Amino acid sequence: MATCSSSLLVLPNLRLSSNQRRNFKVRAQISGENKKATSLEPVNNNGSVSLSTTVQNQKGANEVNGKGKSKRKIVSDEIELLWDDGYGSKSVKDYFAAAKEILKADGGPPRWFSPVDCGRPVEDAPTLLFLPGMDGTGMGLVPHHKALGKAFHVSCLHIPVLDRTPFEGLLKVVEDVLRQEQATRPNKPIYLVGDSFGGCLALAVAARNRSLDLVLILVNPATSFDRSPLQPLLPILEMVPEELHFTVPYALSFIMGDPIKMATLGIDNQLPTGVKIEKLRQRLTKTMLPLLSELGGIIPRETLLWKLKLLRSVCAYANSRIHAVQAEVLVLASGKDMMLPSQEEAKRLHGFLKNCSVRCFKDNGHTLLLEDSISLLTVIKGTGKYRRSWRYDLVSDFLPPSKGELAYALDEVLGFLRNAVGSVFFSTMEDGKIVKGLAGVPDKGPVLLVGYHMLMGLELGPMSEAFIKEKNILFRGMAHPVLYSDNDPAKAFDYGDWIKVFGAYPVTATNLFKLLDSKSHVLLFPGGAREALHNRGEQYKLIWPEQQEFVRMAARFGATIVPFGTVGEDDIAELVLDYNDLMKIPILNDYITEVTRDTKQFKLREESEGEVANQPLYLPGLIPKVPGRFYYLFGKPIETKGRPELVKDKEEANQVYLEVKAEVENSIAYLLKKREEDPYRSVLDRLNYSLTHTTATHVPSFEP
Repeated sequence: MATCSSSLLVLPNLRLSSNQRRNFKVRAQISGENKKATSLEPVNNNGSVSLSTTVQNQKGANEVNGKGKSKRKIVSDEIELLWDDGYGSKSVKDYFAAAKEILKADGGPPRWFSPVDCGRPVEDAPTLLFLPGMDGTGMGLVPHHKALGKAFHVSCLHIPVLDRTPFEGLLKVVEDVLRQEQATRPNKPIYLVGDSFGGCLALAVAARNRSLDLVLILVNPATSFDRSPLQPLLPILEMVPEELHFTVPYALSFIMGDPIKMATLGIDNQLPTGVKIEKLRQRLTKTMLPLLSELGGIIPRETLLWKLKLLRSVCAYANSRIHAVQAEVLVLASGKDMMLPSQEEAKRLHGFLKNCSVRCFKDNGHTLLLEDSISLLTVIKGTGKYRRSWRYDLVSDFLPPSKGELAYALDEVLGFLRNAVGSVFFSTMEDGKIVKGLAGVPDKGPVLLVGYHMLMGLELGPMSEAFIKEKNILFRGMAHPVLYSDNDPAKAFDYGDWIKVFGAYPVTATNLFKLLDSKSHVLLFPGGAREALHNRGEQYKLIWPEQQEFVRMAARFGATIVPFGTVGEDDIAELVLDYNDLMKIPILNDYITEVTRDTKQFKLREESEGEVANQPLYLPGLIPKVPGRFYYLFGKPIETKGRPELVKDKEEANQVYLEVKAEVENSIAYLLKKREEDPYRSVLDRLNYSLTHTTATHVPSFEP
C-alpha cells in the first residue's frame, strides 16, 4: 500500500460568466505553461549513485532553479494526512439538481463557471478545465468537486441547451482561456478533463496548441463515435415526433451509464449487506428512475440532433489531427460502455499518442464520473499525473492520502490480507525495553526504516496502516521502478497505482536524498526484489548487498535509522516453486520470459554478482495455508546526527551498516521464538476470541 516501495456543488452560490442574469458567484483563476513535462528520473544501471555525486547534483539543481534561496511550497504542509476529500457525499441525484438549477439561467453563449464547493486549492495549484459530454451542463464532476478543489483551480464549461455554437466556436472558447492561463501563470501545466464529447474537444485543442504544457484526461472519449453500437439507431431519432421525445433520453439513460453503479455512489461500503441492498433499492426506485425523466429537459429533441451532428464533426477533426498531439494524456475507459467501444478506443489511442497512459474500469458504464468507482483525484495521483510545474516533484507535489482513500485501500485492496494476518507490532525504547506498539519509533524525521522484505512484500499494507493510525505518520517507500512502467493499454487501476497514492517512489539515490532532506519517514529494503522473491529455503535470510550507502546518506541529514524485522510469511503460504523451478518448466519458461520482457530494462544491481545480483520479476508458486499472524519488531533507533565521520569514512559507515543488519537479524530471531508463545497465532483462535469478546478492539498476543 503505502510502499512497495497521498466534490461538490451548491449551484445557488455560483454566478455564470456571461452577460445574463447573475445568480451565481464566480471563482475562476487562470494558469499556463509552455514547457513540456518530463518523465520520472531514469534509473542508473546499478540502481545507485555515489553520495558525493548525489549531493553535488542536487545542490547544483537547487542553484539553477533558484532553490538555494527559497524552496517550493510543500503540498503536505497545507493538506493534513487523512483529509476529507468528500468523495461519496454527492451522487447522481446532486448532478440532476445542479443541472436543473443551471438551466434556469440558461441562454447566451458557452461560458465558464467555478463550483463553489471546490473551495480554495493549495498554493501554486494548476488549473483544471472540465469539458462536458453531450449534456453540456458542465456538472459532470459534481461527485469530485471537493477533492479536485484541493489540488486545482477548477473551471467547468457550460454549453446552454439552446446554444448552437459550431465546433470552431467551441475551440475558440477553450483556446481563449488557455491563452489567458498561460499569460497569467506561465509556469503551470493546464489540465483538460474531457468527458466523451469533451474528450474529442480536448484532443482537438491539444493538436492545435502543441507548445502548451497540457495534461489531457480523457474519460471514454468519443473519438470512436463512428464505431458506436448506436450508429444504426441514430437515423431513427430524427423520426421520433416531438411529443414522444421524452422517451428517447429515458431509454438512452440505461445505455449511457450503469444505473446500479450510479445508485451505489455514496453508500457506505461498511454497512451490513442487507442494509446496503435496501438503500440501493430505495435509491433506484425513489431517486434514479424519477430523475431519468428529467433528461428530456436537459437534452431536448432539437438539441440532441444538433449535438449528434456536432459530435460527428468534432470526432472527425480530432481523429484527423491526433498525430499532432504532444500533450501528456491519461485515458480512462469503461468496460461496460454500451455507447462507445471505449476499451478498444483506449488501446488505439495508446498506440497513436506519444505520451499516453490508460486505466480501465471494467465494471463501469459510459458515465464513469457519475458512477461508484474511485475519485478522479485518486486516479490522477495514482497515475503520477499531478504536478504544479513542468516536472513532478516527489516531495513538494505529493498530496497526502485522504480518509476515503485509506478506507478504500484497506477494504478493497488489502481487505482479506489485513483481516487474515492480525498483525502485531512491537518496538524498542531507547533504554532497550521492548514494548507493544510503535512508541519506540521516533515521531520526528528524518527517519530511515530499514528492514527485511517478506515474500512478495506482504508486510507492507499492515505496516503502513499501523503507522498512519497509531502515529499519524505516512512513511514514504522506495519502490522497484518496474511498478512505474506504464506500457499496458488495458491496465486497471491496481495495487501499483495505490502505492503511489500512499507515497511510494522509485528507488534511486536522488529520491532518497530528497525525501530525507524533507525530514520524511522513509522505508528502505536493502534486499529489494531479490529478498521479496527469494528461493525456497531462504525465508528470513537477509540478502543484502555489501554496500553502506544508505548509512552515509542517513548521516548526511542526521537521520535516525530504525532497523526492523518481520515474520509471518511461512504462516500464510508455502513456497513450492521459485524462479529456478519455474524456469525448468518449458511452458512456464516461455511465459515468464514474455511477461517479464519489459522489466529487463530496470537493472538495479547489474554490477553485482552472486545472490544479490539483479532479480528477475515473477510470480512464485504458492500453496496457501490457514493464516497465521504477522509480527513486527522495530529495534533500538540508531542516531547518525552529530556523526559527520559516517559521511566520508567508509569503514565507520560499514560498522553502522553491520550493526543495522545484525539488529534486523536479531529482531527476526526474537519474533520467531516469541510467536510460539502466542495463543492466538492462528486465525481460527483469533476469530473465536473476537466472537467471545465482542467489545475487544484487538486480539492479544505474547508479552514482550
